[in-house]
Amino acid sequence: MELFSDAYFMQKALELAEQAAEEDEVPIGALVVHERRIVGKGYNQTEKLKDVTAHAEMLAITAASQALDTKFLDECTLYVTIEPCPMCAGAIQWARFGKVVFGAGEPKFGYQAKSMALIGPKTEVVRGVLEEECRSVMQAFFKAKR
Repeated sequence: MELFSDAYFMQKALELAEQAAEEDEVPIGALVVHERRIVGKGYNQTEKLKDVTAHAEMLAITAASQALDTKFLDECTLYVTIEPCPMCAGAIQWARFGKVVFGAGEPKFGYQAKSMALIGPKTEVVRGVLEEECRSVMQAFFKAKR
């Protein structure tokens, strides 16, 4: 896997998703990269924090904004294992991300089911990076729940 490629950073996001699963959270991981450096990380913590907004993307965005001391992340890329929900897509648009990369789609709760425009027209979106790996982490988690 090429160093600093989309697949490289998605693998790091998958490690965060696995950490979420270990903590009995829906296994989604996210990270923010600025100039090939990870400046924000997050994984779902809605159960732990008892906060429905504690999605991986939201936590990674907050961490990156604090690390870079800015609310605008237009020079950053967000990597997330599963397609962002509409709430997270709105935050992505407000943060003005330059690029978003996600692994597997989410037909039921993903932003694309509501509107492709939620992320914003200036943000480059790359879909399907390590898609099978991202999907299998989610499937294994929910299979174990049943």
